[in-house]
Amino acid sequence: MRQLCLACLMLCLSSAASHALDSGQQHGKALLQKLCSRCHAIGTTGVSPHPDAPPFRTFGEQKLYDEDFAQRLQTGLSTIHKDMPTFRFGPADAEAVVGYLRAIQIHQRPK
Repeated sequence: MRQLCLACLMLCLSSAASHALDSGQQHGKALLQKLCSRCHAIGTTGVSPHPDAPPFRTFGEQKLYDEDFAQRLQTGLSTIHKDMPTFRFGPADAEAVVGYLRAIQIHQRPK
């Protein structure tokens, strides 16, 4: 019984460690909290405060995270949505944001 409990504890700790954010991702999360959370849900749970703003965890790899997404964050990310301001990030901040967004994506099952 003791071995079973120890194995379960190790499995839980391993799972928690795999979901931990590195310092760059934590920095990206902090930036998004400051700049985007007024409208978007920026975490792994929750509803976006603005009804037209999708939760960041649902964007998916193919929607925004192409090879030049970090570059677009640096030159000025804007959308056709009238409520969304244009944001510009420095290179390190852009990489941190992309790293965080990739870390929180919900992996959709193929249909």
